Amino acid sequence: MHPTSLPSRGGIGDFGPAAYRFVDSLAAARQGLWQVLPLGPLGDGNSPYSSTSAFAGNPLLISLERLASHGWIDRQKISHLAAESGPVAYDQIFATKMPLLFEAGRGFLASAPAGARERFERFCGENSWWLDDFVLFDALRARQKLASWNEWPAELARREGSALQRARKELADDLKVRSALQFAFYEQWQALRRYAAENKIRIVGDVAIFVNYDSADVWMHRDLFRLNENLESEVVSGVPPDFFSKTGQRWGNPLYRWDVMKARGYECWIQRLRWATRNSDYIRLDHFRGFDQFWEIPANDPTAINGRWVDGPRDDLFHKLREALGGLPFFAEDLGYITPEVHALRERLQIPGMAVLQFGFGDEGAHMYLPHRAAGKVIYTGTHDNDTTVGWFKSGAADHERHHAECYLGRCDDGIHWGFIRAAQDSVADFALIPMQDVLGLGSEARMNTPSLDGGNWSWRLAPGEFTADLTSKLAHLAEVTDRLPQPFPLPSQENFAA
Repeated sequence: MHPTSLPSRGGIGDFGPAAYRFVDSLAAARQGLWQVLPLGPLGDGNSPYSSTSAFAGNPLLISLERLASHGWIDRQKISHLAAESGPVAYDQIFATKMPLLFEAGRGFLASAPAGARERFERFCGENSWWLDDFVLFDALRARQKLASWNEWPAELARREGSALQRARKELADDLKVRSALQFAFYEQWQALRRYAAENKIRIVGDVAIFVNYDSADVWMHRDLFRLNENLESEVVSGVPPDFFSKTGQRWGNPLYRWDVMKARGYECWIQRLRWATRNSDYIRLDHFRGFDQFWEIPANDPTAINGRWVDGPRDDLFHKLREALGGLPFFAEDLGYITPEVHALRERLQIPGMAVLQFGFGDEGAHMYLPHRAAGKVIYTGTHDNDTTVGWFKSGAADHERHHAECYLGRCDDGIHWGFIRAAQDSVADFALIPMQDVLGLGSEARMNTPSLDGGNWSWRLAPGEFTADLTSKLAHLAEVTDRLPQPFPLPSQENFAA
């Protein structure tokens, strides 16, 4: 469950009291993992996978209540916030919450106590390698009314030194406020993460293989991407035509210059994944297949039909990552049509793959996703891109899939979702992860994301009190009988946990 789905005040989930109550419920349910989606600032479509930075945090996740508790903003200013339930209305949230966050940032800069000021200055100094350029990008993007960076004045798009220096001077106060909000985000996130760890709960993060064109990362490092002389993408990402789409999927992310990255020792990837390991305990690598081969589409083509497979970095990148990070705390999203070469790469690297139970009841080839075949994997009943299990069973599954599921699972007097949950927890998989909507037995109305749907995604929220004591007790008993009880582990560093 992504933090935006928490029943926080203000119309969107955040790192405030509701998040701590959720951790308490997970602890009562004797759960050991909480998986989130990417935590970066939102770009197109409000998707967590469409972020304006690979390093910055989404300010909408900052808890105004916790800021008020630490004197950043007068509590009266946020007393009107309500809407602890109901879907996230992003346009409305941006219009109401962001001004309050900026007011809180200005309040912190004007009157922060010495200790907090010292932590802020240390945060800015230690993270200047990404923070300085991100806040400048963010401020310029706001000044340009959210236009893509390649549509900015040429001297800013091309990062001419004198233009950047002038912009930093003109926007100095704004940059400090945006830096303060990033400081608040990471203090609150690390405090929540430590609270989870004290309750034996590890955080599973998520890293997308590609980044947005309209992001600080591409603007800062244009030489690492396949751009032409006009700073436009030459080729873009996607996947080829298949059974589900005759034209394939054109995702549109710029593709990497892997040769340049290799010549630089994959420094950008080391930075990115080192940062991810500092903010989570395990990491799901999205679209793992792209590290073996990726689908390259001419940027001018409207569909993915005319793409081609191109070799990725394969083992070489991961050897560098293992050397730099001291290990590979990853598992691979290896769903869909995966070649033997991709499986071989994952197995050589000893990175677990994924099994999604909803995919397991088709023809014989689908049985690789079933619980008895999930050794060395991470098993899910469904993912954020799937319908809920109840929704799938009622309207998404074919008749033969429903029949196979009933044969495999047996009687499910308490609902098909509990049959799926028991099968996942009782599997031979290393980890078992259950979407909160499946724990609650919700239907298609609670689906988090429908790929390719224009609008309406990423808005589902848990209602206050919906994760009941009966449900936590049932999960706790299941964790005990399936030998999946969480174990204590070293706590994250206690630095920067005051917010």
